Amino acid sequence: MTTPSALERPTGVPLGRRLAARLVLAPAAALALLPPRRIRAVLRVLRRGAAPATAVQAQAARDALCAVSLRCTGPKGCLPRSLGAALLCRLGGTWPTWCAGVRVVPPFTAHAWIEAEGHPVGEGVPDGYFARLVSVEPPSRPPAR
Repeated sequence: MTTPSALERPTGVPLGRRLAARLVLAPAAALALLPPRRIRAVLRVLRRGAAPATAVQAQAARDALCAVSLRCTGPKGCLPRSLGAALLCRLGGTWPTWCAGVRVVPPFTAHAWIEAEGHPVGEGVPDGYFARLVSVEPPSRPPAR
């Protein structure tokens, strides 16, 4: 999965956040080896009990992953980057929308990303630039009584 991009490694990520990002790298890489239906099944279990992530929380998770991993920073690192960012958000008690799909303009390349507050996080593209094929949204909350 890839999309042309010029990603830069974020600076100023706190040490604790970088350590947490390193912690989720191995599980994210392992998840990236699974077929999409298995990834979706695992993520649906992991998201249980989480609150929806804000755009700031999701961006901070994505930045932390890019700060500690050259693979995640690169253009072919979208799947482990998106999975790692979702897992890192989950460590903080939140969940972004994890998505995998394709660009809607040629060339139609595959890509994985996270969304928060209805918008792609850190992708530098407008809404609607990607078409979702698989997604795992934050858990729905039962109505308050």
